[in-house]
Amino acid sequence: MTFLSIEPFVPSGSNFQGSKQFFQELGFTINWDAGDYVGFERDGCKFILQKFDNVEFAQNLMLNVRIDNADEFWREVTQKQLPETFGIRISKPIEQPYGREVNLIDLAGVCWHFVE
Repeated sequence: MTFLSIEPFVPSGSNFQGSKQFFQELGFTINWDAGDYVGFERDGCKFILQKFDNVEFAQNLMLNVRIDNADEFWREVTQKQLPETFGIRISKPIEQPYGREVNLIDLAGVCWHFVE
């Protein structure tokens, strides 16, 4: 028996449709849509966006996504003007002991760590 993947359920916050649109603009594609749950994927990284609004939960959830170029990711997000369009927050790339990192706070308040 082999573990194949982990696909966390991520809360959408109060704006489910806005969150769906944001993750599509971030480059994720919808693999399936079950109404209140949507399966997203980009380059083999998968998660399930859930229509769920709990601020305390969302603001205490952090996800780590390994990427091959933090600077390129930051440029992609800022050139698409996703912070201005969706009201998300993004840090500039910074060096950490575990790699070069960009932090992104999504519409619900979830902190995504994109780490090179």
